Amino acid sequence: MKDEIKLPNNVECYEKFKKTFKNLSAKELNLLVSNDSVKYYKKGSLVYSEGTRMKGCYFVYSGVVKIFQTGHEGKEQIIKFEKEGDFFGFRSVILKEKACTSVEILVDAILYFIPEKTLLLLIKNNPDFAYELMQIACKELGESNRYIRDIAQKSVKERLAEILLMMAHDFGVENDGTLKLNISREDLSNFVGTATETVIRLLSEYKTEGLVESKGRKIKLLNIEKLKNRAGL
Repeated sequence: MKDEIKLPNNVECYEKFKKTFKNLSAKELNLLVSNDSVKYYKKGSLVYSEGTRMKGCYFVYSGVVKIFQTGHEGKEQIIKFEKEGDFFGFRSVILKEKACTSVEILVDAILYFIPEKTLLLLIKNNPDFAYELMQIACKELGESNRYIRDIAQKSVKERLAEILLMMAHDFGVENDGTLKLNISREDLSNFVGTATETVIRLLSEYKTEGLVESKGRKIKLLNIEKLKNRAGL
């Protein structure tokens, strides 16, 4: 018999929400937390897809999700990964537009669903919450601007190095330098914006140069400074 997934209790939820949104009152936290708003998602589950009418947004209590768009030929372009404490889907809710991205679970996750009515009520009644949400939106805009710049100005080899460094910064590394976030070569290529074969070839070149080691999905960073040089940072 499989172990039953233990969902967080209210106190655990409050603490996690308060790390991201520091200006919510106890009453407002109660609005966010309810037994039917939290759900466990297995790896590979689709949270929502492009074109979905958004009825609310999501808070990542644990796990990792990937946010992506699908091209005309069915190839994914990964926009970003979201992890514990991140908040996604709110832009489409505020603008009352359909989702422009799809979201899939990359690592088993617990997500909180925040209904549109609750989100808009908090924005209207709590200026500090609205300001924190605006900061998140501005940060995402900055990331999008950098991504557009990199696609236009950097080579695939530079983008791969930069993404490996970003994964190390955002998700951490083990004591031996192995990235804690292990993704498939296909997902890595979809994040870089190139063919899977190209990523495999470039990782082999990095290995020859003494920059990384790789085995299966695991990638170990051996020389951060040289990777920064390769990334043009």
